[in-house]
Amino acid sequence: MQSEPSPALRLSHRIVEAPAGRLHLVEQGAGPLVLLVHGFPESWYSWRRQLPALAAAGYRAVAVDVRGYGRSSGPAGTDAYRMLDLVADNVTVVRALGEETAVVVGHDWGSTIAATSALLHPEVFRAVGLLSVPYAPPGGPRPTDVFSRIGGPEQEFYVSYFQEPGRAEAEIEPDVRGWLAGFYAALSADTMPARDEPDPHFVTRRGGRLRDRFPSAGTLPSWLTEADLDFYAGEFERTGMTGALNRYRAMDRDWEDLAPYRGAPVEQPSLFIGGTLDASTTWMSDAIDAFPTALPALSASHLLEDCGHWVQQERPAEVNRLLVDWLATLRA
Repeated sequence: MQSEPSPALRLSHRIVEAPAGRLHLVEQGAGPLVLLVHGFPESWYSWRRQLPALAAAGYRAVAVDVRGYGRSSGPAGTDAYRMLDLVADNVTVVRALGEETAVVVGHDWGSTIAATSALLHPEVFRAVGLLSVPYAPPGGPRPTDVFSRIGGPEQEFYVSYFQEPGRAEAEIEPDVRGWLAGFYAALSADTMPARDEPDPHFVTRRGGRLRDRFPSAGTLPSWLTEADLDFYAGEFERTGMTGALNRYRAMDRDWEDLAPYRGAPVEQPSLFIGGTLDASTTWMSDAIDAFPTALPALSASHLLEDCGHWVQQERPAEVNRLLVDWLATLRA
């Protein structure tokens, strides 16, 4: 007879109370706390292959639904999605779990949330792992001013497109599943458009739709099963897209809120993992070059060959090994 896994190695769901309502967590394992923060447009489920690996390595792995996603609360108003509030949510999770400190690991927007959590609360977040999006210290020009110049007069950068309330929702919500499939495929190594194509997926013609430049309908990347897509689509069909998109709409407010931290490094031990085919590592190559100053305690920076944006889902075995090896150095 096959024995049941120990309770510590089972996946469990819980709700914790937070200032904006509730936060949904998925937990596995026992040991030092590792908090996993997803990006757009995902959920705790994007860490489904990391939770068991971290648990097996002796960690308490906890993946959160960021506010506005999944079973976490989705407060009204763009200001409710400021970076300061998302950082406060992470602190709330650590405290609600009865812990004093945690290692925080984030992907995409979650990477920025994780880095800012470490920046603002070094007493809570003792180390930070960043996936896909490198840390860039606060400061520089106002974000909307930067993004409005990308693409020129005939095209519009996707961040600017997302910032207009209701506009992206009108494109996405009539066919959430199809839109998500196209968005995931556009950023995955095995399905993304060729780099030399004249119309990249991350800009749209003025007045057009982002999905007009996605790969052909029905093309799923190898890491995404139909069941995976069903899960993601089901979450957003229930919640709508506004909570997730409000993160983009709060960027100028973040620029104001974080002005006191202009140019500030994250001084805790850190790790970066990105993909060579991910546009984030190209757009933000200057940030990667600046790691010696911005992340002075960086343990390693890994760029996975022929990997796209969804690194922990595209290359779970490699990412798990890199995370576990790095976490082991923090226990020494």
